[in-house]
Parts: sequence; C-alpha cells; structure tokens
Amino acid sequence: QLQLVESGGGEVLPGGSLRLSCASSGVDFRYNTIGWFRQISGKEREGVSCISGTGANSHYADSVKGRFTISRDNKKNTVSLQMDSLKPEDTAVYYCAASESPSPFSVCTKGQGDYWGQGTQVTVSS
Repeated sequence: QLQLVESGGGEVLPGGSLRLSCASSGVDFRYNTIGWFRQISGKEREGVSCISGTGANSHYADSVKGRFTISRDNKKNTVSLQMDSLKPEDTAVYYCAASESPSPFSVCTKGQGDYWGQGTQVTVSS
C-alpha cells in the first residue's frame, strides 16, 4: 500500500517562499504521476502542479505558473513543490497524490489521485 506523507507547510509573509515535500512510505513510486493539490475550506480542490514518473513532463495551474516549481527525486522517493512569491490566495491545505495515470495534465485537471496524503497547511498572511 502506497502511503504519502507531506511536510514543509507553515506560515509565511506575502512574497515569501516555502518548500513542500511529499515522501513515499515504503513503496517505490517512480512509475506514478505525482500531483500537488490544494483545498480551501468550503471550496473545490484544485490541482496545483503534477509531474510524470520520470519527471520529464509537468503541468501547472495558471494561478501558480512562474511562481511554483515541481520536482522529483526517484532515488529518494520524494516530490517537492518550491513555492515562491507566495500570495494570501495561496493559503490552503496542500495535499500530494499518486496516480496510475501517466498524464500530469489529466491528474491535475481531473483530480485523478489514487493515493492521497494527509495534507499540510500553508498560510500566507501579513
């Protein structure tokens, strides 16, 4: 059973940076597309960024393009999300998910996660 654990959330000032990490517990996920999603209470979950198993392909939501960067290290079974120039509207619970789908675009836009982490809170506030 693939288990995912997120870390790196916290509170930051507008314009600041945070780096989120998603680690696999015990199972090699090099063949899975991994996605970062976020959800604000009362709103629909949004696909933020997704990356293919090899790392060759990725997708970003328009709202984070140019500010967020997704990467993965398959030797360490981790996927990271570097978040720069953070805005108050980035405040949400961020989840990582692993998918059998090979398409980062589909995973992100359709929420095609097969395994989900527990989430980590990101708060951007002055």
